[in-house]
Amino acid sequence: MKVTVLTGGTSAERDVAIASAVQVVAALRGRGHRVAVVDTARGFIPEADESKLLSPAVGTTPPSIEHLVDLERGILLSGLASLPVVRDADVLFLALHGGRGEDGTLQAVLDVLEVPYTGSGALGSGVAMDKDLSKILFRAAGIPTADWLMAPVDEPTVAKTLGWPVVVKPSKQGSTVGLSVVKVPADLPAALELAARYDDEVMIEAFVPGRELTVGILDGEALAVGEIIPRHEIFDYECKYTPGMAEEIFPARLPAEIAAECRRLGIAAHRALKLGGYSRVDFRLTPEGRLSCLEVNTLPGMTATSLMPQSGQAAGIPFPDLCERICLAARARSKVR
Repeated sequence: MKVTVLTGGTSAERDVAIASAVQVVAALRGRGHRVAVVDTARGFIPEADESKLLSPAVGTTPPSIEHLVDLERGILLSGLASLPVVRDADVLFLALHGGRGEDGTLQAVLDVLEVPYTGSGALGSGVAMDKDLSKILFRAAGIPTADWLMAPVDEPTVAKTLGWPVVVKPSKQGSTVGLSVVKVPADLPAALELAARYDDEVMIEAFVPGRELTVGILDGEALAVGEIIPRHEIFDYECKYTPGMAEEIFPARLPAEIAAECRRLGIAAHRALKLGGYSRVDFRLTPEGRLSCLEVNTLPGMTATSLMPQSGQAAGIPFPDLCERICLAARARSKVR
């Protein structure tokens, strides 16, 4: 196949996207596919320049907002149509996370170009990125999820409706960027201010204690359930992308009935948001044994430490096979539309 990997972008998860691309490019080339790389913020990257422009490492903090603003002046999404490696590709592999690469904007552009691309369509991508809409659909589908409020909201309302602690986060962001756990009312204003730096909508969610679980979804089927044990209180940006900062166990050591329920709810969440191709669904398992859905990632990380590849590996799908199957699913979905 002729595969063009779209990566980079201008979201706070830019570095994660590039690290994902490095792994995907190597895997697909190792299988004999012709692979090109495009940074949606800077344009086509010749193969000779990949080693100096693409890094497999992710820092402990996301790029600065100032740096991302500078990148916004780069290639426009609509300019992708002028690139032969985009127009002539058999499939576009979206190694993008957050922002316009994952919220349905890019997907809508690619629908117009009629080039097959990996992941979900514009509608599902947009709904999944919006945590408020996602949770509304989870509730409608009978999928348990924590209670929440949307800012603006005052401290007495939070205390009465949710109690303390709460999780404050941007409604349309990933990799725990801008996220805070607020344990006392006095810390709420600062957490709201931080989250608002990354999105104009901010969610305040009841904190769910317990174990962190995740399950990959591929071609409508659930892969292995994994457990994440971070060194920090939460599975934050540093723990996600720094080797050794979290213990990730695949398959998770769980009673069979809880693992089965996690897989069932993962598929239900994937379907409730009208997703396609693949995704990763995150849960909390309370000390009482109840599952609570946190969110669905429509373009989960594919870095060396990412969870989706580990979920696939534990289900008997090596990383190169996973990348190929994602590409083939995209081409199949394109033929149906």
